[in-house]
Amino acid sequence: MMLGLVGILVALGLLIYLAFRGGSILLLAPGAAIVAAIFSGEPILANLTQVFMQSTATFVGQFFLLFLFGALFGKLMEDSRSVEAIADFMTAKLGTERAILAVVLAGALVTYGGVSVFVSFFVIAPMAQALFRAADIPHRLIPGAIMLGTATFTMTALPGTPSINNAIPMPFFGTDPFAAPGIGIIAALIMFAYGMWWLNRSARVARLKGEGYGFDPPVDLEEVSEDSVIRERATTAQGFDPAEAIHGEMGRTKPAAVVAMAPLVVVILVNLAMSQFILPNAETSFLADPRWGATSITAVGGVWSVVTALFCAIVVTIALNFRRMPALRASISAGATASVLPAVSVASLVGFGGVVAGLPAFQMVSDWVMSIGGGPLVSLAVSTNILAALTGSASGGLTIALDALGSTYMQIAQDTGISPDLLHRVAVVGSGALDSLPHNGAVVTLLAVCGSTHGKSYVDIVMACMVGPVLALIAIIGIGSMFGSF
Repeated sequence: MMLGLVGILVALGLLIYLAFRGGSILLLAPGAAIVAAIFSGEPILANLTQVFMQSTATFVGQFFLLFLFGALFGKLMEDSRSVEAIADFMTAKLGTERAILAVVLAGALVTYGGVSVFVSFFVIAPMAQALFRAADIPHRLIPGAIMLGTATFTMTALPGTPSINNAIPMPFFGTDPFAAPGIGIIAALIMFAYGMWWLNRSARVARLKGEGYGFDPPVDLEEVSEDSVIRERATTAQGFDPAEAIHGEMGRTKPAAVVAMAPLVVVILVNLAMSQFILPNAETSFLADPRWGATSITAVGGVWSVVTALFCAIVVTIALNFRRMPALRASISAGATASVLPAVSVASLVGFGGVVAGLPAFQMVSDWVMSIGGGPLVSLAVSTNILAALTGSASGGLTIALDALGSTYMQIAQDTGISPDLLHRVAVVGSGALDSLPHNGAVVTLLAVCGSTHGKSYVDIVMACMVGPVLALIAIIGIGSMFGSF
């Protein structure tokens, strides 16, 4: 048993190290699974075909449409110049005197409306550079501001967010995208308030020291998007392949702000209507038939809601911008292609987790996690945090944790009266707390897009985008333990 535990640790260490060096997760994940199986004395081929591939296929079957429609929607919003129009609108409304707030809110608005984090990076970074230069705020603070708006509270906390992270717990806990809305709003406010406080404080300190904007290092966005190391890391962290960012063709003119925002409103409203009103009242007893997987609406309704919302938003985006987009077919092709590598990469991580969870030695890991003091909410938060941090992927770490322990937590919830909605929100917020370590694909890509480095900008990313989520996680665990889900 102890040798098997050593094997799990060695396999995980190799996976992390080689992925950090730019290795393909498509090869590293099954390779690491083989290492873990060898140490445990388990059959290799059976683990690969019956466990690894089954776990991988299950993840793709559950979530591929979310990756597909999410990437396609993001690409259409980019090529229609809708994201650019929204960024310009925020700039005009808030101005240079509130440059940090403008960047954060622009990122939050587009990502909460369903635009991929990576698409927003490529569009919002030039806007942030212009604003920060005019306000004479140090260039090194740009990545922290963009990250705060795009990859924290809109990714994990705000109720109804169409992010893949918010969708992952739904099949495990039978929840919907708006699970524990009050708890989520509290977490979002804490992340936003703390992040803004830190970034504004950093800007004030810099001003007192006489530090200005600095200079814009030359950045070739086409070169960044095609960098193989960045691409490998990025596709395990978010649902968009950066290599597709340069494909397609931008619109000739920008839409009006109200037109640009209309598809984002559609995502939110359709998601709300589907999850809260339409699906709960629909006749779905047919899902119990083996033909449809012998499932129920509680297991699939959340994914259906988000998929429908994104599809409707895609239709609206095309309808509103049809004449504005010179190469619609190319944009659609690029958006669809951009979803494939991220979906399969994260699924491969999940396959590795499935192999590890099935090994006899994993029971020791499970026993340790469940024995963590503070109750099931604390142990759930710790397990998702650790796995997201180690893999550098909030979605990958969250799925691995729930694949291995989701049924256990649901049983605990039934036995103790904990709401599955509360488990959902704690798990999602937990996955986005410590995932932004230096090897995280979003961090690496954003620094490259902004022309910065870990040495210049990473401290502010940690303070604004990791410390804030950790504080929010602690707060909602305490509030949820006292008052339950609301």
